[in-house]
Amino acid sequence: MDCRLTVAQTNPALGNVGRNLDEHVAQIEAARKSGSQMIVFPELSLTGYFLKDQTAEVALAVDSRELARLAALSRDISIVVGFVERSADGRIYNSVAFLEDGAVKHLHRKVHLVTYGMFDEMREFAAGDSFTTFDSRHGRFGILICEDAWHVTSGYQHFLAGADALIVTSCSPGRGVDGGARELASERTWRTLLEAYGLLFQTWVVYSNRVGWEDGVFFWGGSRVIDPFGAEHARLAGIEAGRLEARITSDALRRARVATPLRRDSRPDLLARAIARLDERSPA
Repeated sequence: MDCRLTVAQTNPALGNVGRNLDEHVAQIEAARKSGSQMIVFPELSLTGYFLKDQTAEVALAVDSRELARLAALSRDISIVVGFVERSADGRIYNSVAFLEDGAVKHLHRKVHLVTYGMFDEMREFAAGDSFTTFDSRHGRFGILICEDAWHVTSGYQHFLAGADALIVTSCSPGRGVDGGARELASERTWRTLLEAYGLLFQTWVVYSNRVGWEDGVFFWGGSRVIDPFGAEHARLAGIEAGRLEARITSDALRRARVATPLRRDSRPDLLARAIARLDERSPA
């Protein structure tokens, strides 16, 4: 792995796929010209987040013209894009597509839908059912969409499957403004979570969060890259739209895994047996 990447911290127009698609094209072209080999957009970057009754209207099939336009650009630069997906059987998902070499190389559907606080994603979306690690020309990747990352078993599956980088896309609102605090509570918790993933799973962690306002809710940005030692490698300061450029390499992966061989010493068989015992105790 030796990949120069751009994290695009965008402010999508709610429900306006055409406008957002044009913005994606402009961001992709700028990243390509800067020498980036990959660009990562936030969760639901083509549509905005609080879609409510617009959800079905903006849903796209994987073979839609809109995704085909982006896929054509992926011959020069790999693209990670968030969108509302309409599957062949008519279900609607919160999805991320990894586009490369002119095609959809991988598709991840958000597994853990948020149903607490201000969120009610089960109203609009069906839940995905897998975490699949995949190979790109830049390395081996796993994708998590926002709430997926709050369940440690999600990242652990990618860890066991040999992921060299986790791509985490998000629409995280800004919350927890305390007097004298140097960062929002939402930023503090995300920073802690992402750094823990980098450290425990010994991967690069690429986090892309959106900015702007929707339905009275503020999105704080804070996109960043964490190294395999759990340290901040790069961060986009401020709460405005922008681009973060970084380079992720295999050298850091090797050093982290030699120093602390966590994957070598992992015992997923113990976890499997523990889950089996819990299943046996569960009422029929």
